[in-house]
Amino acid sequence: MLANLFTPYKLNDTLTLSNKILMAPLTRCMADDDLVPTQKMVDYYARRADAGLIISEATIIRPDGQGYPNTPGLFTPAQINGWHVVTDAVHKNGGKMFAQLWHTGRVAHPHFFGGGEVLSASAQAVEGTVPRMRELVYQTPKPATLDDIKQLVVDYAQAAANAIEAGFDGVEIHGANGYLIDQFLHHDSNRRDDEYGQTPEKMSRFALEVVDAITTRIGADRTGLRLSPGAYFNMAADPRDRAVFDYLLPELSKRNLAYLHVGIFDDSTQFDYLGGSASAYMRSVYTGTLVGVGSYTAETGSAAIEANKFDLLAIGRPFIANPDYVAKVRDGGELVTYTDNMLAELI
Repeated sequence: MLANLFTPYKLNDTLTLSNKILMAPLTRCMADDDLVPTQKMVDYYARRADAGLIISEATIIRPDGQGYPNTPGLFTPAQINGWHVVTDAVHKNGGKMFAQLWHTGRVAHPHFFGGGEVLSASAQAVEGTVPRMRELVYQTPKPATLDDIKQLVVDYAQAAANAIEAGFDGVEIHGANGYLIDQFLHHDSNRRDDEYGQTPEKMSRFALEVVDAITTRIGADRTGLRLSPGAYFNMAADPRDRAVFDYLLPELSKRNLAYLHVGIFDDSTQFDYLGGSASAYMRSVYTGTLVGVGSYTAETGSAAIEANKFDLLAIGRPFIANPDYVAKVRDGGELVTYTDNMLAELI
């Protein structure tokens, strides 16, 4: 039944994956105080190189994108060099690795970058406090100006180039889960009345500009994108959001990306305005390679691939508990059950 997980998958003429099991991006907050990857991170990723593709933990493109403590960056020479040690170790063990590029937008906090304004699509604050640092209350963001947006596009493209310099095989743009790009794609967070707001075409503009700048810089064959058409995390749902993704997904289909990744924690979640799950909706509109994720097991993920619900399976928390996840699934070994206390250390 699981044999379909262990056949190679050709993403494009540049990249072929050894199997269809991807390691999902998992925020671990284990970089040093300069946001440089540590030796623990080198060991952590190297042990998981059996995955067909490792997607790194979300990695910020510039200082004001930081919303959690000790999340790594890709904007200084030290950070690039630190990541190169990681990718060298993964490649030495036969793996492939993409960097997930991240700006948290309105869930950033000035505490991490020495003060200044938090940027988002509009001045719509998210409620609550910073995880792991609950004394830090989220701020009302500044709506990004047109000049701010132009610079953000440049900085995303530069981070992608930095990722290639750091030895990554490609990048995944984090356009999901209530972070900056996603904030432009949903009516809850985008109240703009200029060329980046109100209509599906305008609300999709920033995401497409980032995609186009990155693919121009490093190639579409080395570029993936994660999206959350169903609002559910740091975002209120709005039925009008579907029209945005009805426009965006066909536009992305034209761009021949390496893949599109469903941004969901549990793919059994049903969204009325999408007519079902996020992955089913994306499959119905997007024509390229789709990565499914969201509380799947190897068995349920294999069955979903067999049913053509998506092409590749991303596994998250079980990879934290089982560095040898791929080998255990292949050989019928017993998996260690993930527990929350495993977040406190890298194993």
